[in-house]
Amino acid sequence: MLQPSDELLLRHLADGRFHSGQRLAAELNLSRTAIWKKIQRLKDLGLEIHSVSGRGYRLAQPLEWLDGDRIRQAVGIPESGAEPVIEIHTCLDSTNAHLLRKAASLGNAHVCLAETQTAGKGRLGRRWVSPFGCNVYLSLSWRFRCGAAVTGLSLAVGVAAVQALHDMGFDELQLKWPNDILWRGKKLGGILIEGISEHQGENLVVIGLGVNLWLPSRLGREIDQPWVDGRTIVGRLPPRNLIIGRLIAQMLSLLKAYERRGLAPWLDPWRRLSCVLGRKVQVIQHGQSYIATAVDVNDDGSLWLRDQSGALKLLTAGDVKLRVENQ
Repeated sequence: MLQPSDELLLRHLADGRFHSGQRLAAELNLSRTAIWKKIQRLKDLGLEIHSVSGRGYRLAQPLEWLDGDRIRQAVGIPESGAEPVIEIHTCLDSTNAHLLRKAASLGNAHVCLAETQTAGKGRLGRRWVSPFGCNVYLSLSWRFRCGAAVTGLSLAVGVAAVQALHDMGFDELQLKWPNDILWRGKKLGGILIEGISEHQGENLVVIGLGVNLWLPSRLGREIDQPWVDGRTIVGRLPPRNLIIGRLIAQMLSLLKAYERRGLAPWLDPWRRLSCVLGRKVQVIQHGQSYIATAVDVNDDGSLWLRDQSGALKLLTAGDVKLRVENQ
């Protein structure tokens, strides 16, 4: 967790320019040794900070702090008619976990964002690497009046996220069943949907979306699969707050329509974006694995496979890993 003086130091460094240790010490009323120690703490959060004798310290790239006003401006007036509540945190264990803990007090369209996560999570309990101020760590809660409506939601959210990113210059994106956003076979983002069944047939759903915008290479070594970040795809990134606002806007529009129409309108767009259909895949489930060909998605978002004997199998998301041949 950042101390107030750590955050103040980081705000001084946010412009990406060199700042001398002596000047930082004077401005923060600290010793040079204390500044050095705080720099090490910031590096532990995943920040890449360069130190040059005679010039001082600078961030490898400028830091754009999360800004609620800029995000709301980018969201605009959502088609859903629901203006989102947006809460921003410097540090959380997990944005999904935070919303689930306060589920009883949440209305529709409640958004949680964090600069960093200490226990960010992906699907199947995987750790989501969450360096400070680099990426998108977003969770959005929504109440569905019909529990069945949430089936296959991760596929629709994937389509909405790709549409938002494509509009900002992220080309060649694909979707891997059931919840990954890829670029040329490398993972750019992921979706984690968790829910709580409530009284009177309502389901609270928390949709977690993580997108790598700029991932320091040393932290990328902690990821157990090929990955990519937005900077690699588009070069000069749009503002992070703009990207987040556009993602929220697409998700709000999706959720209102999903309440009425279910998954059906998003199945064909998902098929067009899929990197799985027609490909051989390795399925790993319950400690066993087998090779099959992905054939199609079912109406509920489950995946039809044809195994090596020619038999069809229906795969639901659950506790399953899917690896695509040659990726």
